[in-house]
Amino acid sequence: MAILQSQLFPSPSRINSSDFLCHNSHVLLSFPSTPTAAGNTRHRPFIISFSYKPKNGTLDNDKREFLEQYGLNPDEFLPKPSSKIKRRKEQGNTPSGKQIPLEEPKPPRETHKLLQVLGGTARRKKLLSPKSMDVRPMMEVVKGAAFSILQAAGGCTQSLRPGRWLDLYSGTGSVGIEAISRGCSEVHFVEMDPWVVSNVLRPNLESTDFLDVSVIHPVRVEAFLENAERFVGKDGVFDYISVTPPYMLVDYAVLMNQVSNSSVVGENTFIVVEYPLRTDMLDSCGCLLKIADRRFGRTHLAIYGPKWAQKKNKT
Repeated sequence: MAILQSQLFPSPSRINSSDFLCHNSHVLLSFPSTPTAAGNTRHRPFIISFSYKPKNGTLDNDKREFLEQYGLNPDEFLPKPSSKIKRRKEQGNTPSGKQIPLEEPKPPRETHKLLQVLGGTARRKKLLSPKSMDVRPMMEVVKGAAFSILQAAGGCTQSLRPGRWLDLYSGTGSVGIEAISRGCSEVHFVEMDPWVVSNVLRPNLESTDFLDVSVIHPVRVEAFLENAERFVGKDGVFDYISVTPPYMLVDYAVLMNQVSNSSVVGENTFIVVEYPLRTDMLDSCGCLLKIADRRFGRTHLAIYGPKWAQKKNKT
């Protein structure tokens, strides 16, 4: 409710430039000048005070019209939020009242050329890889050892036995590209990160001219293994399979069980598995036997294959 001292009110037309405004909560003080008979100017105090608190930070229409009538800006008399309330609004509150810190924008992902093809038709060609650690390519010493074992087990030290390769958790595509370079006729890449597919994997296939003999599956490995026939058809058995997952994000016992029970594995399939230290790997994977198990620092390499390959690898 507004308390107005109407006996002291001047009309709006009598407020001149000598009037001034003093803010004290919702109180306006104005001192209009009035000429006296002697020609001197006499000032009379004029007070407008509001005894109400604006709801929801807004003024009623009557109060706005009253202030505008005297040439005043109604918005100047709204309560200003404190800096503490302002910070709470910017940070946001959870239902339980706990503040959620604002997340800093992530820097853009970048690539560099640190990898290369080790052998075959595309030998020494550079490959892209992300600068960040979210994608961990197989080390070149591990990759070189894996292909040497596979070539020896297949009976040819210079190249792989012709066949199809399945690159699970392909990332940069380094392993699958090495397989094409060394004699494989077709490679299927399974990688779920769309940025890696667009900015790393596909450019690597284009730069090595292997895109025509490659198939990219942008899905999770688990979904691919469960529905392999839908992705590769009924004749989906592969001659080679590489399994290079992010170490801490998978359970190797569960993963290898999924691989061995999938339709992608046949009696003559070779499986290359990269795994970390202190991980127990079985001596068999379905009908396949472990033909090699090597250690490279904290990284281990296990290779499974048919019985006849085990004998050739020993010789």
